[in-house]
Amino acid sequence: MLARIHIQQQTAPQANDGDRLMDAQATILVVDDSPENLQVLSAVLKGQYKVKVALNGERALALAQAEPNPDLILLDVMMPGMDGYEVCKHLKSHAATANIPVLFVSSRDEEEDEARGLSLGAIDYIVKPIRPSIVQARVRNHLDLKRSRDLLQRLTTQDHLTGISNRRRFDDFLDMEWRRAAREQAPISLIAIDIDHFKAYNDHYGHPGGDQCLIEVARTLATCVTRPCDLVARCGGEEFACVLPSTDSAGAANLAEQIRLGILARALEHAQSGTHTHVTISLGVATVVPQADESHQALVDLADAALYEAKSAGRNRHVLKAR
Repeated sequence: MLARIHIQQQTAPQANDGDRLMDAQATILVVDDSPENLQVLSAVLKGQYKVKVALNGERALALAQAEPNPDLILLDVMMPGMDGYEVCKHLKSHAATANIPVLFVSSRDEEEDEARGLSLGAIDYIVKPIRPSIVQARVRNHLDLKRSRDLLQRLTTQDHLTGISNRRRFDDFLDMEWRRAAREQAPISLIAIDIDHFKAYNDHYGHPGGDQCLIEVARTLATCVTRPCDLVARCGGEEFACVLPSTDSAGAANLAEQIRLGILARALEHAQSGTHTHVTISLGVATVVPQADESHQALVDLADAALYEAKSAGRNRHVLKAR
């Protein structure tokens, strides 16, 4: 179960954001409350990049969270309502947007203003008035850096067989979302998943067949779990997990059942299963509103306990535990 598993990585990964940056035009989100400034920056970048614009912080956050995420954000500092600093803080506190590079653009060139922006997680600070050649050079350089970071992240956090996240990424993501849920007193859910009778499957169909089964299960999970803020991971062997921030027990249980039925719909033959003629999965669903003094291990243990009950009750089902 999740508390005991070890990572097994094997063959080629699927495409990710780093590949998208290499294969297509990058998308730049430009945020400024001045339509004139938006027009100037858009004119500087159009032709080389896809450009999206936002006139305020709220719209910027909505566009940043929409799939696919922008590859880079040019963010004005001084805006009415939610200023650029607050927008940056929101971006860096959410997993779906935390890794988007932010370049502040401001008419204020005091040292403390630049230091504040960089301390919030921005990677650069451009001072107005806009100089097109400087903006183009800095955008190009930061996109090159993002390609390198994305490639490194893929190598260290992606399961090489299935292309989804690995155990390392799962641990980091769960810890980050657990702490955010504790701050906001919001629910967080975890689905722990086992392929039923997988050893018998491997013994009967061989390891190449077992690998293909794991790939099919991962594809089904990625199809069912569609929110940008969620994470699907292979945690080792035949064990998978889904981390669902801001998700209550009813929503998590509903998704677990969709996943279970999705696996059955694949109709992968399993001649040696004691449960069904096709591949099935057992799922342990756990939902918790974290307490300040708790570790995310509490959620893992609860999901493991639910998974154990699902397997003991006959497999090919989910069991929910919530508190």
